[in-house]
Amino acid sequence: MKKILMTTVAIAALGYGASAQAQTTIELQRFFGACEAEYGNVTDVSAAVGECGIITALVNKFEADNPDIDVNITTVEWPGYDQLNAQLASGAAPDVVSMHYSAISDYQSRGLIEPIDEVLAAQGVSPENFTDAGRNGVTKDGQLFGLPFDNWTMLFHVNLNLMKEAGLVNADGTPMLPTSAEELISQGKQFTEKTGKPYLIQIMANETASYARILYTLLQQQNSDFFSDPTAIKLNTPEAKAAVELMKATKDEGISTTGLDYAAAVSGFANGAGGIAVNGTWLIGDYVAQSEKEGTALSNGYTVYPVPQLFPAQDSTYADGHSWVMPKKDRTPEQVDAIGKLFKFLSDNDFQWARTGHLPASKAVFDMDEFKSLPHRENIAKIADTGRSLPAEVQRQFPIQDIIGEEIGAAVNGDKSVDEALASAESRVNELLGDL
Repeated sequence: MKKILMTTVAIAALGYGASAQAQTTIELQRFFGACEAEYGNVTDVSAAVGECGIITALVNKFEADNPDIDVNITTVEWPGYDQLNAQLASGAAPDVVSMHYSAISDYQSRGLIEPIDEVLAAQGVSPENFTDAGRNGVTKDGQLFGLPFDNWTMLFHVNLNLMKEAGLVNADGTPMLPTSAEELISQGKQFTEKTGKPYLIQIMANETASYARILYTLLQQQNSDFFSDPTAIKLNTPEAKAAVELMKATKDEGISTTGLDYAAAVSGFANGAGGIAVNGTWLIGDYVAQSEKEGTALSNGYTVYPVPQLFPAQDSTYADGHSWVMPKKDRTPEQVDAIGKLFKFLSDNDFQWARTGHLPASKAVFDMDEFKSLPHRENIAKIADTGRSLPAEVQRQFPIQDIIGEEIGAAVNGDKSVDEALASAESRVNELLGDL
């Protein structure tokens, strides 16, 4: 009886020990959408597709590999900074937050996020592991203020089936893409005449980001140093006028969709509504999956390229990136260690994230045969050299994007003249920066 009792006590003690094992909880807040119904229990990351699916499976896998760590996830509407600002103001910030490189300066300059050099070093992660573009995106005042996760940009997603119908495919099967502003318009007219569909699928409704990103790209291609002073923008320039007039011409000449918001533009391209979708790297994985299904508009007929060089000064495209940052707050040593383990796991699995179409932030991924064999990566590899962000010293980049997008959208849609829109954008941006 005594033996039985001792065994029972031992079992109880073991059970208590398991339940009392230090369970560390960290709060992770992210954008990238919600897909719990499809991926909430998936730990095989290779089976996940798209931004939401892959990041959800990655966190699931991390928890499965680290049963002593719970990651509580909050999903926010893109980009999530209004919610983060409110949380910081109320002292209820998460432990880890997804953040664009372009937003880091706003939070770092106010002491609202933590440097993570020591957190990474404790896990054996060196800054040298990251690409120059990734490392530069999160480095402020000589310290890392985020884990670089990728670099992204806007691309030309191409429906080859419709391009063939329009007679805009080369003998080797690659699409004929414009090499100048004039060719963009002439090829667009040819496409629309041959297919009865718009050449470009662009996001023109309820949108600011797309307008601003394309403007930045066209300014960079003209070698316009529009932020030579990071505290004041220059938009009353011939280069800015040429860029906006080209953007407006795609609508006025009838070669672009009009009135589509982001969701409608994404689904419209997948359903064959036009020839070229001007959208981000993050859609490559989804569109590749569509092209591998029989009976879809993209069946055996999808490819993707950087935004073509439409101005002669230089080949360039505006690029940004996603990172993971630590808001300033009190944490236990166990929580800091858990965050470090999560960061190392995400960095070690950057190849899986790169399947979305984003360029990796981990140097090692570029040498992986698995990465090299991903569809269309050779087409966009040059973005590692041609991708350029705004100067790191420029603060308030997201509000600036909104202002520029509003004004350029007004010009493109005919609500303002190009000159009026550029003057207003310059004035509003510089007023914003002047109040810092």
